Amino acid sequence: MIEIELQRGKLDLQPDENSHWKWQDLLGFAERINPKRAFLFVSKVLGRHIPVSPQVMRHAFTDLAQLIPSDLPEPILVIGMAETAVGLGAGVHQVLQERYPDALYVTTTRHPVEGAPLLARFLEEHSHAQDQLLYGSPDADIQKKILASKSIVLVDDEASTGKTFINLVSALQAAGFDQISHIVTATLADWSSGIHIAGLDCQSVALMTGKWQWQDAENPPQINMPKVDTVAFGEYATLSEPTWGRLPIQDTSAYIRLQVEPQQRILVLGSGEYVWSSFLLAEDLQRQGAEVKFSAITRSPIAVGHAIQSALAFSDNYGLGIQNFVYNINPLDYDRIFITVETCAESVANSLLDAIPNAEVISAVEFPHQTLNLCSAND
Repeated sequence: MIEIELQRGKLDLQPDENSHWKWQDLLGFAERINPKRAFLFVSKVLGRHIPVSPQVMRHAFTDLAQLIPSDLPEPILVIGMAETAVGLGAGVHQVLQERYPDALYVTTTRHPVEGAPLLARFLEEHSHAQDQLLYGSPDADIQKKILASKSIVLVDDEASTGKTFINLVSALQAAGFDQISHIVTATLADWSSGIHIAGLDCQSVALMTGKWQWQDAENPPQINMPKVDTVAFGEYATLSEPTWGRLPIQDTSAYIRLQVEPQQRILVLGSGEYVWSSFLLAEDLQRQGAEVKFSAITRSPIAVGHAIQSALAFSDNYGLGIQNFVYNINPLDYDRIFITVETCAESVANSLLDAIPNAEVISAVEFPHQTLNLCSAND
């Protein structure tokens, strides 16, 4: 039994001994600034709250994807859960395509998409931002294929109760997904007992499993959570044709290519749901010989302590008027920090750029999937 003392209570964990990964290699712990749930499992392999090597991330993607059964009926739709598991879902989908080359990928989102059919709206009830959207495709052939999906693979960083998955499946069924026969949940850590939905074959795979129990403190401090639950169009436009899954897609391999010098210490920061293309960039820079870490900006408010050693707060780059955060970043650890966004460069908060003086903004709106030569940027 592992006991984690937090300000608002105590978290007791009992990891299963037969897990594929050791819990110490997968996660740490922190305290949410969220009255709905006090604790947070902080992944060490996700590249969201803790900077991590792209190689470690790819290892986790591959190991998780390989646990998914090889006899699923097709068509197959892989869904990554926003915002945390957007990149994880894309990584699992990419590996899964070695066995299921026609599998499609789509993410849930908190950003409306103009001109695309809204398939579902559902709740992630314990989240700092409860509302989630799922879009279909403006392409009639792709839309027909996803509605005919027989197997749905739901990817998230962790499952505490499985209720969010059940809410999403119910929303899919209400949206006309009447061919579903198999559901697979794929998570880094699964603390639930799996999901059970009448009439469906439901399976759960995870890199580690276990149980948790939470006990409130006698006099927990009051929580004032910042408003981060906006689901709306922002002031700044995003890519009109996202290449990473906000709309259903089969090929997620596109990214902005940069040339850098070997041995440079580089941090690539994704932003919000725009993380998969950023990860592919980080992976490419690592292949070029740079020392690379990957992390991401998030709208999730977390208290400093335990796995969260530092925090920066600033305005979001979508122009929604909400706070965003970046955790565990020391600019002195890196020669260059690439902040990658799906909005224009001017959308990035000046307060963030002031806090990270070695930051360089890479905008997918201004440089969509081109090769940029930045070797002499600091000459």
